[in-house]
Amino acid sequence: MSATCEDLSGLTVLLTGAAGGIGAAMADRFATAGATLALVDRLDCTDLAAALPGDHRAWQLDLANPDAIAATVPAIGASMGIDILINNAGLGVVAPAHETDVVTWDLTQAINLRAPWLMAAHALPFLKHSGRGRIVNMASQAGIVAIADHAAYGASKAGLIGLTKVMALEWAQFGITANAISPTVVETPMALAGWSGEKGEKAKADIPVGRFAKPAEIAETAAFLCSAQSGIINGENIVADGGFTIR
Repeated sequence: MSATCEDLSGLTVLLTGAAGGIGAAMADRFATAGATLALVDRLDCTDLAAALPGDHRAWQLDLANPDAIAATVPAIGASMGIDILINNAGLGVVAPAHETDVVTWDLTQAINLRAPWLMAAHALPFLKHSGRGRIVNMASQAGIVAIADHAAYGASKAGLIGLTKVMALEWAQFGITANAISPTVVETPMALAGWSGEKGEKAKADIPVGRFAKPAEIAETAAFLCSAQSGIINGENIVADGGFTIR
């Protein structure tokens, strides 16, 4: 069946970080488009799966555990198939570069960079079987430009952008595209807790459009990248930052 931004019927989306603000917006967007969802998070997403239109399943997974990824992704693929992989989950602990401890550094790389690589590698057989596989990796403007206190986070997201390009190069022969999205601050409860008050207002003033991104805008971008019409877009990093990085 031909799939468009408005019709993803018959396709299965594996979405990590489904319990978060961006994840929930993506889940709603893809379910509305007719996709079947495998909602993956370290938290229980059973209620979210039940609340969405359609028949969806929730899977609990610790993305810091490579063995758990190796077991869970094939289980999802065997029971549901995988046509689209959205690596949305992320960890954002901020601190000056010289104050970042090794445990925080390693966990940030494990969640933000190693996990998307492993998720994609284990999903590859199912994406190949799909014939029109899509991978969308959630990067960040912090992976493009330097942002104070974002050494571990920025390094992980810069690496994710690079990883996306290699996936795009190697797997296009299988009908799979891989792209990244790099937002500015997105208006989720977690993000706004760290970007409130004077700090938040200053950050908005540095963005040409004068505001942060909305979760629905990021979800819409992901939906487009997963549509039939976007098949020629491969290895790109879609910067959804209101113009923050253009100057």
